[in-house]
Amino acid sequence: MPEPPASRPRRLRAVLADDHYLVREGTRQLLETSGEITVVGAVGTADELVDAVRRLGPDVVVTDIRMPGGEWRSGFEGIDAAHSIRAGHPGVGVVVLSQFSDSLYAFELFKHGTEGFAYLLKDRVGDLDELLGAIRSVASGGSVIDPKVVEGLLARRAVRGDHDALTPRERDVLREMAHGRSNGGIARALTLSVSAVEKNVNSIFLKLGLENTPDTHRRVAAVLAYLGAS
Repeated sequence: MPEPPASRPRRLRAVLADDHYLVREGTRQLLETSGEITVVGAVGTADELVDAVRRLGPDVVVTDIRMPGGEWRSGFEGIDAAHSIRAGHPGVGVVVLSQFSDSLYAFELFKHGTEGFAYLLKDRVGDLDELLGAIRSVASGGSVIDPKVVEGLLARRAVRGDHDALTPRERDVLREMAHGRSNGGIARALTLSVSAVEKNVNSIFLKLGLENTPDTHRRVAAVLAYLGAS
């Protein structure tokens, strides 16, 4: 007898928030045509976003960083709403989209922990695989920080000539970690053995004082801790 067809994975349920209607609807169509996401709500303010999460119980939220919102800090509405959502609904992953590569916004998002958060620049919306990857990651409790943010900050540090605890090889490994690569992926990118990468990763965690705790994704936390010293 023929084998039964493999069951398709459940579509993730998402709520979108952006005060620009065309951006919001364009993102909705992009995600829904992927076949992986069902958009159950699309709103234009931070207050509406928090209410939609309460009513609809999505798996993930994709939100702009700046939009109207009565009780939120001006310019940080999406981040403040993200923290409120994670506090009340810890199983909901949050992807924050921003046009700002300034590290301040990324640090604000991750300051209470990294689990279930992603910070992407808005031009990633056009890269469906990258956006879907971030959505899948936060839905499962992972974390993502946009590589462009990291690259800019690493370049700034190199120009300043800072003397750091990390060796040049460890900084290379850290840069690849920021791109979301696994140890095997880092090994291929840097032409190293996996065991050598593991040693460098463990050394990075040790030097940056990062313990293995349930609410912190150490690979993202390592990037943030290192860049936070700029």
